Amino acid sequence: MTMNSSDRPWLASYPQGVPAQIDTEQYSSIAGVLESACDRFRHRPAFSNMGKTLGYSDIDRLSRQFASYLLNDLKLNKGDRVAIMLPNILQYPVAIFGVLRAGLTVVNTNPMYTARELRHQLHDASVSAIIVLDNFAATLAEVLHDTPCQHVITTGLGDLLGFPKAAIVNFVVKHVKKLVPAYRIDHAVRFNTALARGARKAPPKVTPEQDDIAFLQYTGGTTGVAKGAMLTHGNMVANMQQASAWIGANVREGEEIIVTAIPLYHIFALTANCLVFMKFGGLNHLITNPRDMPGFVKILQSLRMTAITGVNTLFNGLLNTPGFDKVDFSALHLSLGGGSAVQRSVAERWKKTTGVTLVEAYGLTETAPAVCMNPLDLAEYNGSIGLPIPSTDVSIQDDDGKPQPSGTPGELCVRGPQVMKGYWQRPEETAKVLGSDGWLHTGDIASMDEKGYFTIVDRKKDMILVSGFNVYPNEIEDVVSQCPGVLEVAAVGVPDEKSGEAVKIVVVKKDPALTVEILKAHCKANLTGYKLPKYIEFRESLPKTNVGKILRRELRDPTPANAP
Repeated sequence: MTMNSSDRPWLASYPQGVPAQIDTEQYSSIAGVLESACDRFRHRPAFSNMGKTLGYSDIDRLSRQFASYLLNDLKLNKGDRVAIMLPNILQYPVAIFGVLRAGLTVVNTNPMYTARELRHQLHDASVSAIIVLDNFAATLAEVLHDTPCQHVITTGLGDLLGFPKAAIVNFVVKHVKKLVPAYRIDHAVRFNTALARGARKAPPKVTPEQDDIAFLQYTGGTTGVAKGAMLTHGNMVANMQQASAWIGANVREGEEIIVTAIPLYHIFALTANCLVFMKFGGLNHLITNPRDMPGFVKILQSLRMTAITGVNTLFNGLLNTPGFDKVDFSALHLSLGGGSAVQRSVAERWKKTTGVTLVEAYGLTETAPAVCMNPLDLAEYNGSIGLPIPSTDVSIQDDDGKPQPSGTPGELCVRGPQVMKGYWQRPEETAKVLGSDGWLHTGDIASMDEKGYFTIVDRKKDMILVSGFNVYPNEIEDVVSQCPGVLEVAAVGVPDEKSGEAVKIVVVKKDPALTVEILKAHCKANLTGYKLPKYIEFRESLPKTNVGKILRRELRDPTPANAP
């Protein structure tokens, strides 16, 4: 299947100055992007965390030292996999860029993994080495003997904060807060020791190429066995270029301060915050624990941020934390939501509080991640995921692969230079989602309007079928979230004898006075009959992934007793 200009109505809606195509050949690899940024912005700050800032010259020097250690001391070979099991701390960018400069592949690893999940990932990726925070090393120690990983590099939370702060932070974390469970890993090397050893000689010259795998980014763990999306240097550079072209007119080189609360091991922050803002010489302010909302807001009150990215639950959490309205928003010009659907009620409150429109974007791990983005000059939240970014084709297809006309829902399919190489050692899984014609089948149901704007209807697997009618949880959640007294909501389908499936909503209260009757009345006023929730359950919190996505699958059972 091919597309021509008439199949791309979104181009007519492109913001002024945004090109239809990007230059995918400007950089041969992520290492090339880093070297260019470090050369241009050598004297500018690059990453900040816990009161310590590393400049671009520091990142250049330290990542070279780490690359040298990996190649000269550990004798790793080009293409070997290195896992990074860290939260947002200064060691993360040093480790990532050191691994990539050495021609190795980063395996981003969630620090909150259970022993079972960690064992699977280290086995599946055939990891040779791992960098792990002390706080999570006990989990690694439990499974290490049952994995191919031969080299372990451990680090403390404060290791790059400088003396005496490093020693104080590490002492408090371990002995006062007792956040470091006892562990024993023989022959483990400390991160700072690795840097010191790497400084003794220059790393061998390694030149990563565009088709080399930069990241094994694991996905699908919430619905089945996690699989590694093979994202090449070419994929990552292309998506960085695509996003940079989209936001470039709104960015001031060398002056941006972006708040990075989403973990860098997540593809959203990795590309949107780390790579894109590095190209522009920006400062990434790393938030280690965004779940500590009062602490997070206190940090924001000390910054003059210009940009922030997040998922809907993060923005909602900030809006409901005392003191957030006292943050200085005078320099803020970019608020980007992704990872999950942004709810209208949250977007409207965000605009009212900050004065900045919460712009929604859409992407997947398999697309490095950006596919669509709204123009940054939107006056108000519009409920769509925006327009395909440069060099990206999007097609709405039915189950037989036939393109659907404007306004007709179907599966959103993507083609472009950011689309992954495939799933690591899973040709059958790759074939299911990536056709020979280059179209990636996302599993998301969407529609396109006449101006080329796309709107996500829902995930195929989350769609609820009520008496033959399709009901999409996003719509239900959007309506319920606008009811006064609702803090958070998730909608799922549950078995029903009469209709096959029925709608169930799980609600976290903001107002203790909120009742089932109030919610029913609100829904009846805003939803047609077959979309009305049959079951309503109140909970203290909703189950979420570590980056804030609500886990709908955990809410489907049991059916609550307060059904009508």
